[in-house]
Amino acid sequence: MSKFKLKIKLTTLNKMNKSIATIAIISTTIFAFLISSCTMHDENNIDHAGHSMLNINYPAAYVVNGASNNLSVIKLSDYTVSETIGLNGSIFPHHIYINPTKTKLAVAITSTDLSGGHDGHGGTTAGLKVQIIDVVTGMIDKEIALPKLPHNAIFNNAGTELWIGQLDTIQSQVLIYKTSDWTLQNTINVGKGLSEVTFSNDGSMAFACNTMDGTVTLIDANTKMIHTTLIVGADPVGAWSGSNGKMYVDNEKSQTISEISVSTMKVTSTINLGFKPGYVAYHTSSGELWISDATNGKVVYYTLLSGVWTLQGSIVTGADAHAITFNSDGTKAFVTNQGAGTVSVIEVATHIVSKTIAVGTKPNGIVIKQ
Repeated sequence: MSKFKLKIKLTTLNKMNKSIATIAIISTTIFAFLISSCTMHDENNIDHAGHSMLNINYPAAYVVNGASNNLSVIKLSDYTVSETIGLNGSIFPHHIYINPTKTKLAVAITSTDLSGGHDGHGGTTAGLKVQIIDVVTGMIDKEIALPKLPHNAIFNNAGTELWIGQLDTIQSQVLIYKTSDWTLQNTINVGKGLSEVTFSNDGSMAFACNTMDGTVTLIDANTKMIHTTLIVGADPVGAWSGSNGKMYVDNEKSQTISEISVSTMKVTSTINLGFKPGYVAYHTSSGELWISDATNGKVVYYTLLSGVWTLQGSIVTGADAHAITFNSDGTKAFVTNQGAGTVSVIEVATHIVSKTIAVGTKPNGIVIKQ
């Protein structure tokens, strides 16, 4: 064979080898992408098998059933449970928040029964996450897996961030995710045994209740810097916002409510209750402060008289009364009763229960879409 012919054959062979190598690289890349896509799906671990897409295109209340491990949807036109939303096998969901556009729900999955109280938890590590749920279809859009117990997840006032309280017995963290792509943006260290993270009514400040410390950490919602940490009562669980520029902290063990001024960042009042509080809600038009009495299964309401919060009356709802929320025009209140497995509908003007709705077992959080 001539040198010329040998050279042509070698050149052809080299080209063939390069083509084979190129094909191999492309095949490897495609395979890696497919594996990566499957892995991402596994990380989200969202199983929609047997979960029919819903059409909740009407005003509704969404109730978290802690021991039933699902959500009850109450149609507000007739106060019937119209749908039940499954949570992908999750255990003990706890509290629920809705974004400003009323399109997404955030539910914390604790794998822990918090109905008896919020102190002394944090040992569970399996199945801890936050679920993002479409309010119309009821489908789970996203699951954020977490290494520590998340007491709640709440959207900021703009809906651009999701703040998650992550409990730790030494130093807890507030995690801030960007809602556009669910990437973690900030981690803020707070106190021991963090429970609820909430925002002031104007959205300018976040309040993190450090249950094991008996303190509340005040965080600037824009800069993510800590302003101060205030001493409140024993076992504070949540700081609940009022349209009057105040936050109201329910201290379970000391059985008190601490009032915090958002503008001065100081405790301005302490209400002694004589029972374990579950939640506090301020009613704007009446100026009433509603507090759930978990000990006696009712709601009590106070008004300011000569600058002092004074008890005006009580409303029997059900065993272990917990969360309170008002509808958009403030005419009705909704109360979850964990021990009774019900939701009470109360006429605000008369303080009378007009409807009792059976939901799941140990209902805790509730939000309204109108």
